[in-house]
Parts: sequence; C-alpha cells; structure tokens
Amino acid sequence: MLTLATEIEVLARFGRALADPIRCRLLLALREAPAHPADLADQLGISRTRLSNHLACLRDCGLVVAVPVGRRARYELADPRLAHALDDLRTAVLAVEADRTCPDADEKGCC
Repeated sequence: MLTLATEIEVLARFGRALADPIRCRLLLALREAPAHPADLADQLGISRTRLSNHLACLRDCGLVVAVPVGRRARYELADPRLAHALDDLRTAVLAVEADRTCPDADEKGCC
C-alpha cells in the first residue's frame, strides 16, 4: 500500500518527466513502439547527446527502461499501463480545455 508521501513522490516524478516537451515527445514515441536511441534522435530531430540526457531523466523517473539487444540498447516504456495513462491524461486535458464553461474565461484569462 502506498502512503500519501509515496503517492505524492510518484506523481511528482511523473510531472517532472512531463515538464519538458522533448520528454513528452519521447514518451509518446515510445508509447507507439520501443526504439533505439539513434532512431529516436532522428525521429525527434535532436542530437544524441541531448536525447541521452532526456532518456536518463525518464529512466530516473522510472518511466522507461533500456533493454539490451546485442551491443545496443532499445528503450521502451517501463510498464504497458503507462501508455494507457498517457492516453488518458492527454484525453482528459484536451476535454477540459475544450469544455471551458466559465463565461469570463477569455476576458479574464482564467479556466
């Protein structure tokens, strides 16, 4: 059973991972299929050094794992449920954004 402190730490790690657009793009790419770092760097249009730093962050957050394949490593989501969580979160945020029920939202910049 998770304690409240542990639950907060888990959510904070997930939030840290999602706080950067490149890490979001990485998670979405790995949601589609596991991939090698060189392929991910090409797909995202970033340097391998920059990619390596972001993959390290995602590994430290416990969201991705490196699977040895011969002399190379292939990255994938640490748990298949993360793909569903990403989909659910993305869908929920889009739904909330589309359902701006506050009549003053545009004028006041709220909601």
